[in-house]
Amino acid sequence: MEKTLAVIPAFNEQNNILKVIRDIQTSLPEVDILVINDCSADNTSATAKLATGVKVVDLPCNLGIGGAVQTGFKYARDAGYEYMVQIDGDGQHIAGEVRKLADTMARTGCDMVIGSRFLDVKSFRTTWARRCGIKIFYYLFRLLIQTKISDSTSGFRLYNRKSIDLLSRYYANDYPEPDAIILLNKHGLRLCEVGVTMQPRQNGESSITLLKSPYYMAKVLLSIFCSCTRTRGRTG
Repeated sequence: MEKTLAVIPAFNEQNNILKVIRDIQTSLPEVDILVINDCSADNTSATAKLATGVKVVDLPCNLGIGGAVQTGFKYARDAGYEYMVQIDGDGQHIAGEVRKLADTMARTGCDMVIGSRFLDVKSFRTTWARRCGIKIFYYLFRLLIQTKISDSTSGFRLYNRKSIDLLSRYYANDYPEPDAIILLNKHGLRLCEVGVTMQPRQNGESSITLLKSPYYMAKVLLSIFCSCTRTRGRTG
């Protein structure tokens, strides 16, 4: 892989972060690693800094997943990386599967490749409630942008320089993965999916609980519709 940065957004992942880093270092030794510590209340930052050759950025306040990942985009853009891969800090994403993302990008010429749990792979597939939400997004994207995306909330993604430049300028703060699909499409960038294997969160719990799921859905749907009506000039 050409000059590539692995960005790990992490919030209270002290029990997972070293495993994630070591998985990347073992499977992708040529890839640089950036951990974005989103003002964790635990020892995520100190634990990440135990790993050699890893850059850790400590945000001064909690920005949420969108702000943390956008920090990664800005870093990748300014440091001249050709590619950026987003890998969650909870251990669900398997570094060895990044090769599938890279091969798909090289073969198709897409600007972003999403790792999907739902495309001809045997994989951990998250909760029933979240799968229902993902299915709603699937039909919504077919309606709004005539694109079939089976796993729109997946945070396992590979970006090329074009998508890095765009998303470093605009990226939604809360639950930004579906919103980014609309944004890339509106700017004429191409995206696709490839089936990957994922595993359950290694330690801790997801921030999206069953009780929070309706709020999450409403917020993401509103964000998607706002993105559809937003003019391109506002991203500059």
